[in-house]
Amino acid sequence: MLLPQTKEREYRFKLALRMGLPIFALVITLFLTTSINVTEKLTAIFYIEAVLLLAFSIYFILYIIYIGFDTRVTEIVSKTFTREYLYEYLKKDIKKEKEYTLILISIDNLHDINVMYGIKNGDKVLYEVAKWIGEYIQKKDIYNFPLGHIKGGDFVIGLRGNKDKYISILELMCLNADGFKIDDIEVKISGAITDTTFSDKLEYMIENLFEIQEMKRHKKSSLKDNTIGPNDLELLVIDALKNKNFILMTQSIFENGKSTLKECFIKLQTSDGKMIYQKTYLKVLSKLGLTLEYDLMVVEKTVKKLSGEVNEILVFDIAPTSLRNPIFITKIKELLEHYPQAKNKIMFMLFENEYFSNIDKYNSVLKSLKNLGAYIGIDKLGASHTSFLYLRDLDINVVRFDSFYTKEINKNKNIISGLNLSAHDKNIKTWVKLIEEKNDFEIVNHMNVDYLQGKYLAQLELTKD
Repeated sequence: MLLPQTKEREYRFKLALRMGLPIFALVITLFLTTSINVTEKLTAIFYIEAVLLLAFSIYFILYIIYIGFDTRVTEIVSKTFTREYLYEYLKKDIKKEKEYTLILISIDNLHDINVMYGIKNGDKVLYEVAKWIGEYIQKKDIYNFPLGHIKGGDFVIGLRGNKDKYISILELMCLNADGFKIDDIEVKISGAITDTTFSDKLEYMIENLFEIQEMKRHKKSSLKDNTIGPNDLELLVIDALKNKNFILMTQSIFENGKSTLKECFIKLQTSDGKMIYQKTYLKVLSKLGLTLEYDLMVVEKTVKKLSGEVNEILVFDIAPTSLRNPIFITKIKELLEHYPQAKNKIMFMLFENEYFSNIDKYNSVLKSLKNLGAYIGIDKLGASHTSFLYLRDLDINVVRFDSFYTKEINKNKNIISGLNLSAHDKNIKTWVKLIEEKNDFEIVNHMNVDYLQGKYLAQLELTKD
């Protein structure tokens, strides 16, 4: 039996025992009273006490039953720890142990299973995978370990000791899961591992698991400044925003051989001069709810320093949620009124995985920004269905193709050509990046792509704000 089922039984037994205590007390009181007064008649006081004790007992039992419904140790579907109970259990375990490891096991295609085979089969897959995880770990002579369902198809296992002891187990588990099926339903499983050398805070460890998994899925290596502790990283990001410290780097984008755009890359700078890279701090900003503040800080400080002699358009990556925020629109309007030299000199690049359904409202926002003198672009065209829908539905100026296609331009030239024609048909300009070699340049130039970017055309230019 797995630890979650054991704990569920323990909890139910303790609850039943607590509910029975008042009855035991009532029986014992009755027995003692009748024993003491065996030769005497029971007094009225005894009856009053018995009624009060009985009333209290009934109230106490009903209260315990009510409280019992608020606490659940295991989930109904997966039979593993609930997220709340798992977090509580792991926090206590991590506090006791100097070295502790967390393993994330994910069903990557659970959403597809629910859609194709129905939610009932999706629930069955959750249960069977949880069962398989438990049995697999037990085969490695590891028992009484916490296993909980975090969200969707994600399970977390807690193990005592550092991750070096368990890396091979995770690798073998993922290897054995290749081709895993439940009733002819293909189940795709992946995993990640971290330990307390990263952080002794459970929340940071859980986040780190998902970050590691995401990097593995996209075959990305970890960033150098991941060595900064997550708690320290949050404080450094907050400090950088508070003091508006960042370094602006730009790369030229060419149109017909002339530099017409400059893409802006932002590194936050801490008080002691450390650099925090964009891929590291963006997630922290989202978690802390500071994305809007960050976007406004970058645009405001850059626009204020923009001189009338600059001919290129500055391109900023902006969160779509910021762009749709009325505060952002108001601030941009104020900025462009006070700094008219910035009109028609800024472009906002957008990307999001989820399609924003109120497209009329979205177009209204974009129209107001364009009327103020800003250009709008959609990034990573072809990376998801959303970018295609936005190309179809949004009133934009530019689309930039996803780097997946441009890393192997010769292989994907027909796709790029098709996307290019589709955009031009809607009077939208196109942009290809990662032009690294002469051959790449000749291919896209022959397609009449409007904007070209890459090392072949220009080296990264450092511009301190």
